[in-house]
Amino acid sequence: MADVLAAEAATAENSHSIFVTAPDGLKLHVRSYGSPTARGLPVVCLAGMARTTVDFDALAAALSSDTAQPRRVIALDYRGRGLSEYDRDFKKYSLSIECTDVSAVVTALGLAPAVFVGTSLGGLLTMMLAAHRPTAIAGVVLNDIGPVVEPKGLMRIRGYLGKLPQPRTYDEGAEILRRLFDAQFPKLDVDDWRAYAKRTWKDQRGRLVPDYDVKLAKTLDDVDLERPQPARWNEFDALGRTPLMVIRGANSDLLSPATVSAMQARRPDMDVVEVPDQGHAPLLEEPGLLRRIASFIAFCEISAHR
Repeated sequence: MADVLAAEAATAENSHSIFVTAPDGLKLHVRSYGSPTARGLPVVCLAGMARTTVDFDALAAALSSDTAQPRRVIALDYRGRGLSEYDRDFKKYSLSIECTDVSAVVTALGLAPAVFVGTSLGGLLTMMLAAHRPTAIAGVVLNDIGPVVEPKGLMRIRGYLGKLPQPRTYDEGAEILRRLFDAQFPKLDVDDWRAYAKRTWKDQRGRLVPDYDVKLAKTLDDVDLERPQPARWNEFDALGRTPLMVIRGANSDLLSPATVSAMQARRPDMDVVEVPDQGHAPLLEEPGLLRRIASFIAFCEISAHR
């Protein structure tokens, strides 16, 4: 936990907020880490469905302060999350519109080509972007997501999204999260859960509220989770020869071992990392995992100059 706190402190000193206007006029928040003139390939971090830029603080601190090759890292709050503007029409919380938002941010900040790190929903958006704008992508890290999304995991997410109890304190929030997710993350301690709570709720005039628009839950209302969801193999195949790493939580209920094997059959060169004692989605904080990601990004750099 000390390493994570140190990384967050370093990130606070090495980052700033940028606001980018989406094509439909909505204001999107971007957290930029490191120097905009860093010479290495930039890294674009895309969070999970109801998550925000703070999930990438440890990774961004490690990459942007790397003495051998510092990089610019940006993380996006999708519309309706974090510091981005909420949309009055919840139906615009959709993959197609959010992919357009990501592309607009990449263009506005001159980030292409970049290495994309996509957690859950962020990985789906990365695969979609590869299908529509392949030259923007120099490498991909898919964090606990693939072309096939397990209905069991989606049902679990639908069960709590927008329905979490309102804690009075972050300690209460930590206990709520521990009860929900302890089976997937059995090794997290009290400090870990409290840090997780601070990344889940925000203080709004003395009350703790979710750091996302609770209307996000409505986007899952009409999804038939009793049946397999449409697979996205075409989007996955759009990654083509792009360097690819897949991270899977050993306890994940969203990305199955069978799907990872099917991905490997299409991409034998794919780098696969399984994180023990974590579920959906692995926390990008453990020093060994951060080094593994940094090494992969360095490989992407070499591949881009071949």
